[in-house]
Amino acid sequence: MSGVSDIGGAERPGGRSRRGVLRAAVAGAGAVAAVGAGASAATADARRRGAPVFVLVHGSGSNSYGWGPVLRELGLRGHRAIAVDLPGHGPGAYFPVSYQTPQDLERLATEPSPISAVTLADFAAHVVGTVRAAHRNGPVVLVGQSLGGVTLNAVANQVPELISHLVYASAFCPTRHSSVMELMTTPEAASSALFRIPGFKTPPELGVNRVNWRSGDPAFFAAVKDALAADWSDAEVRTLLNILEPDESAAIGAADARGLPDRWGRVPRTYLRFGEDRAIPPALQDLMIREADGTTPRNRFRVRSLAAPHVGPRDPAVWADELERVARTCG
Repeated sequence: MSGVSDIGGAERPGGRSRRGVLRAAVAGAGAVAAVGAGASAATADARRRGAPVFVLVHGSGSNSYGWGPVLRELGLRGHRAIAVDLPGHGPGAYFPVSYQTPQDLERLATEPSPISAVTLADFAAHVVGTVRAAHRNGPVVLVGQSLGGVTLNAVANQVPELISHLVYASAFCPTRHSSVMELMTTPEAASSALFRIPGFKTPPELGVNRVNWRSGDPAFFAAVKDALAADWSDAEVRTLLNILEPDESAAIGAADARGLPDRWGRVPRTYLRFGEDRAIPPALQDLMIREADGTTPRNRFRVRSLAAPHVGPRDPAVWADELERVARTCG
């Protein structure tokens, strides 16, 4: 965004010679140019400071790369946005040796992962740091998808004054139920297609939820496609699976992630309800919306329903349109 400022004129020089007049005129013109440029830059800076900064948080087993198309669309529209890599994800992810090709499935079932030590507090601390930095540049719109919603809750519990708006994109938002695990045991979650994905069992003491995204089992592929992106082509789903990471800390889903009414509950919020989501079914999304609204009846979710599967709208322009709507409420 840019600003346009009026450029005022310099005083008419009053000199004793043509050369003096010329020197004064040249100096005056330079001063006007400098003042005009400074005013224009100041106006532009002021306008940019008033524009929101989008901070995007990924879900389980994902990373900032998954937000790539949305970041590009927002950037092309002139917005500022950053996608975080939560601790143990992105460049910090760990890929077990047994996960590589050729895979050793027996070893994969027991191979340790450093992400087992990562907690929701670690996620929150990382994102709080990002929010603090982003807030220096403008109002922060904090966006989370899927499991990223619990990080939004934790961050808003800590720094509600630094967040202008929370956006849950078919994301977990515990309030009455304490955790993702509790929410997934409700009747509203019973139809989740996540339960139909052939599991990769690891011992509880390993402390990770592990998914073999590189499985060659056709039943696995079909179940994952149904859960995450039923309307995508097989080729698109295979691309998606190749950017996902095998491990997520089991501590995240078990952690108490309730939004606190006097902290999280102060921040305006939007829920992007994905009507074709088979992983977090619409009934479960609606339950979380109801419980959150009951927790803070004076600050209720603004709900936007989209015909999208769990991974969200195929067209990044749809994402950007929704985030722009949110941005307009931050003015």
